Amino acid sequence: MVPRRNAPGPGYGANPPGAKGTRMRTSRRVPVALLALSVAAALGVGVWSSATPVKAGTAPVTAVSTDFEDGTTQNWAPRSTDETVANSPTVAHDGTHSLAVTDRTESWQGPTLDLLDTMELGVQYTIAAWVRLADGDASTSARLSVERRLGDAVNYETVVGDTTLNAGSWTQMSGTYTLANDVDFLTVYVETSDGTSSFFIDDFTMTYVPAIPIEADIPALKDVFADSFPIGAAVGRAQLLGEHGQLLSKHFSTLTAGNAMKWDATEPTEDAFTYTDADAIVAYANANDIAVRGHTLVWHNQTPSWVFQDASGATMTATEENKTLLLSRLENHIRNVAGHYADDIYAWDVVNEVIDEGQSDGLRRSTWYTVTGLDYIRTAFAVAREVAPNAKLYINDYNTTVAAKRDALYDLVSQLKSEGIPIDGVGHQMHGNVDWPSAADTDAALTKFAALGVEQQVTEMDISVYTDSTSSHDTISADLLARQATRYQALFDVYAAHQADLTSVTLWGLADDDTWLKTFPITRLDLPLLFDEQLQSKPAYWSIIGQPSPTASTTASASASASTSASASASASASASGTTACAVTYSVAGQWPGGFQGAVAIGNTGTAAINGWTLGWTFADGQQIAQLWNGGFTQSGSTVTVTSEAWNGTIAAGGSASFGFLGSWDGTNTMPTSFTLNGQTCSG
Repeated sequence: MVPRRNAPGPGYGANPPGAKGTRMRTSRRVPVALLALSVAAALGVGVWSSATPVKAGTAPVTAVSTDFEDGTTQNWAPRSTDETVANSPTVAHDGTHSLAVTDRTESWQGPTLDLLDTMELGVQYTIAAWVRLADGDASTSARLSVERRLGDAVNYETVVGDTTLNAGSWTQMSGTYTLANDVDFLTVYVETSDGTSSFFIDDFTMTYVPAIPIEADIPALKDVFADSFPIGAAVGRAQLLGEHGQLLSKHFSTLTAGNAMKWDATEPTEDAFTYTDADAIVAYANANDIAVRGHTLVWHNQTPSWVFQDASGATMTATEENKTLLLSRLENHIRNVAGHYADDIYAWDVVNEVIDEGQSDGLRRSTWYTVTGLDYIRTAFAVAREVAPNAKLYINDYNTTVAAKRDALYDLVSQLKSEGIPIDGVGHQMHGNVDWPSAADTDAALTKFAALGVEQQVTEMDISVYTDSTSSHDTISADLLARQATRYQALFDVYAAHQADLTSVTLWGLADDDTWLKTFPITRLDLPLLFDEQLQSKPAYWSIIGQPSPTASTTASASASASTSASASASASASASGTTACAVTYSVAGQWPGGFQGAVAIGNTGTAAINGWTLGWTFADGQQIAQLWNGGFTQSGSTVTVTSEAWNGTIAAGGSASFGFLGSWDGTNTMPTSFTLNGQTCSG
């Protein structure tokens, strides 16, 4: 995963690009298995801890654990023949042994572990290792990465960026990774950023949380806002798979490729274009009737260094020769990338983050500007219009709710439009936090640009739970999530008031499990989106659709060590003496040792609508509900009461409502067959 790199609000600094590269090598083909639910049974349950609270019924599973206590390397090997990787009793994080890495002659050398037969497509893993330097060595930095290959293509993806190591103390490196590509070679490895220091690793783990179903019956965001504006999410290839793909297609009518269409992803070396991940995203969007925003053709970040090197390989300075060379590279890039997607992308962020309100003229002093002045912007829009004539062309920036930034962008767009530059719209990123921006400042931004006669879009919205760049919480309180929901609601109220000016609102991410704010401006737990780390709706989601957040109990826990197929159901029905009648179907959708997933459907078989419902039943074997969606619930002993939400409380004659839950069981899991609906017995 390559994190998003922007500055989202006041007080945030720049975030440098992470390590990423591509080499070519031939390797033997050993296909990776597709995601299988039964993998949990083979892997078993391990001990795991996380800064993020884990919902009941979703205990983490340990896929790999190496502690070196058996005196072996436990399948770890050196990345090259020049170094030594060996079990060592010299130091240990826990126990008496670790893995020693010595005799290194290059910084990229280090220990590596084969994951080809372990890691599954579409599963988000937490990968962690404890690392320390040998005694007496000077401090240095290390990173943890994944190497994946398919045929001759080799990719390196950073899981944990440069982390300071010290002699005499252990440092944990921990990050998340989702395999989203077919591979025939897959390893994880540790290397140093520079130098050849010896080091130790210990207590390596790779864990995952079994997926739970998305909430299929909650209102789809794209339907809620259908009469206001399209709503979208920024995604990577991993978000197209499994439950993530289901969440994306259910709720969003547009998407943005978060990183896959940027310069470093599409043209890492000059005139060598690659579209593997971007093509996959576009193909998914086309198959699911989702419109695609392109992001981004020109930016000062995530642009390979060769772009800004002169003919001799030196860093460009402001000469006419360099200006001509840089603009020719820009034109070639846009002709290829925007031309490649001419029939697939309805809007492009042509240029991104060109404003610096700290400059007297308000313009960012990027290499683009220092070498070409405003001609890089003029060229970018002119070429994009030529090769993608049907796409709307946007200039995109952050902090447009800040008056100085907003005014500088307004002046620039006004000037360029007066010159005939084909700018169709202004993108407001809208990275915010629980206290900022205000509704008034947001309204002022949208109002100002409406006067220019350009389209406007909210392009990268998220709301951090932090209001500074230094705080960090081990868990996120309900109060913070409530404040976040209030901020989301306030801003969406402004968007609704400006729906005549807005042609799209996009969230910068699909769910909290994958957000750039977990590593920017520092590494910390942040939950900035509408769906949580398990893809379930948050108070923020309910606030923007104008409905109260459902009550869910997470006090019980159910261990999910395996997922086995279960197909069973029980149904009951009854007729009342009046005009209503009910039919209840209870089914076990999945069952594993100690846990199960239940599904209940309530049918109205009468002639009048049911307005608000309360369903009750009694478990025969002491089962306990741990979590329930699409309803609120209470449980007293074996007696369960489920109440409707505001949005699903009315069941028309002939209609139905449904909910699901996760529960625990021990020994026997007999299904109930007798139910009451609003005090009326539904019995078989």
